[in-house]
Formats: sequence, C-alpha cells, structure tokens
Amino acid sequence: MKLILLGAPGAGKGTVAKMLTKIDGAVQISTGDILRGAVQAGTELGKEAEAYMKRGDLVPDELIMGIMEKRLQAPDCEKGFLLDGFPRTIAQADALKALLARLGIELDMAVNIDVPREVILDRLTTRRTCANPKCQAIYNVKSSPPKQEGVCDKCGSPVVQREDETEAAISHRLQTYSEKTAPLIGFYEKEGLLLNVSATSSDAVIAAIQAKLGL
Repeated sequence: MKLILLGAPGAGKGTVAKMLTKIDGAVQISTGDILRGAVQAGTELGKEAEAYMKRGDLVPDELIMGIMEKRLQAPDCEKGFLLDGFPRTIAQADALKALLARLGIELDMAVNIDVPREVILDRLTTRRTCANPKCQAIYNVKSSPPKQEGVCDKCGSPVVQREDETEAAISHRLQTYSEKTAPLIGFYEKEGLLLNVSATSSDAVIAAIQAKLGL
C-alpha cells in the first residue's frame, strides 16, 4: 500500500503507520523522525532544521523534498510506503504529486485521522520519548509509562519530554496545522484520494483503511 496519513499532531498517525507496516510490509516514512535524527547527529541538514523545529514551525520545503526524493527511491519502499506527517502544506502536496509522477509511483489514498483537540492536547502533553536517536521509543505517563520512571524499557536511555511537546509548543503546532496543513484534506478530496476517519482508536482507523483497500 502507498498511503499518506493526514491528521493533527497527536492524532495517532505514527501508531497507525506502525500497525500498517505489519499488514503488508510497507515502510513507515516520518519526516519528523528523519529530521530529529539529523538534529541528534549534528548533520548540516539537522543544524538547519533545528531552529525551525524548536519553534514548532515547518521546515522549508526544499529541505524536505530533498529528503523525500532520496527516501522514496530506497529499496525498502518497493513494497509500499506510509507517509506519516508529510506533506504538510499545499505547496508540498503539489511538489510530492510532481515527484511521484516523475518516479512513476501511484498513491492508493490519503487518510485523514480526525481526533478532537482536547484528546490531542492530553495525549501530547503526557507523551515522553526515548532520547536515544536510534531508539526513539514513545511512552505516555498516563497510559503506557516506562517500567522504571524516566528510563527507556528498550535501551535504558533517558525518557524525556520533547521541546515541541510542551503545552505552549503544542498549541502553536495545532495553530500551524490548522492554517497550513488542514487545507490538504480538501486537496486530496479533489484528487479523489481522501478517506476521512473520525476515531480516537487506532484499531478503528486500521479497520477503515483495510475495508477501503479491500484487505
């Protein structure tokens, strides 16, 4: 399957993507994870992107499109891919459409995961992430805390609250989403590719996607 996962920060795109990879071997592609890895590694791209990310702003398109072009041509994308959190603007959607046409890749659909704002705020302010860039395991202090407080179950690294997941940063991210990313719902509806799923359960989202694709 070749899908775009849309939805506000905290809507559950990453969780849904991880579950979908187990269905048919499609690979999850998260520009957020790629960029955070570059920041941790101190690469040129990482340094350039870090200032934008700390403010909760969008990283410039030319940086993102360069990453995506290389990533979509990697061998592991042959079985399919799940774009998690990309594109984020109409300009990126247009650039992605042109890129996919050039690479001869056809999308199956764009799935919009529609979750109420209060649920998102609660999810993100209680979320914690492993500080190890090679692990990046995600926990929630309410629903799925690490066994030992502040320590990753998987690799033993510190578990931290990301700078972009404080309440102030989340409010800014949601505002940025509503101004720049929400219009993508209309974009993909016009393309005939949109599946809208109003659900707070990842299982319900997966079931809707499988039903639409006939899996």
